[in-house]
Amino acid sequence: MNVLWSIANAVLDLIDQGGAVLWVIFATCLLLWCLILERLWFVRITWPARAARCVAQWQHREDRLSWRAQKIREAMISEVRLELHAMLPFIQLLVALCPLLGLLGTVVGMISVFEVIAISGNDDAQAMARGVYRATIPTMAGLVVALTGIYFTVRLRRVADTEASRLQDRLTLQEKATGGIAA
Repeated sequence: MNVLWSIANAVLDLIDQGGAVLWVIFATCLLLWCLILERLWFVRITWPARAARCVAQWQHREDRLSWRAQKIREAMISEVRLELHAMLPFIQLLVALCPLLGLLGTVVGMISVFEVIAISGNDDAQAMARGVYRATIPTMAGLVVALTGIYFTVRLRRVADTEASRLQDRLTLQEKATGGIAA
């Protein structure tokens, strides 16, 4: 329990040093990871049953060769692709937004450093270095969040493409086998 308490205190100290923009980066990070976890849940838990229902629905069709049946198959595959790729553009947007928020935090921090220097007339190099250090914390935080999100964005897109292709292969265009002899 003490370890968790010390980690929480370290994170709060970092946020205090980095400024208010770190709270925005934290909220963006939280939203990003909620969406990533939702997509992982969908692919691992929800998707297999959804794919099985889709294949069963297709296999129960009498006609699978006509132009109309092929268009129905294309529509089913398109719908599935949309389901599998849902939220991925928004996740990518959040990943791209994080470094920009970090840069905003750095600019805001540097403005406050220059404001203090202008008001106090202090040309102390150590004070300036501390101010620059504090100003770069948001950039570091934004980059860390973005780097962790990039891997999962690429991975989720690859999994979605693979699962959509697998389903497309499972929706065969063959006619249903009949027990009787065709005349």
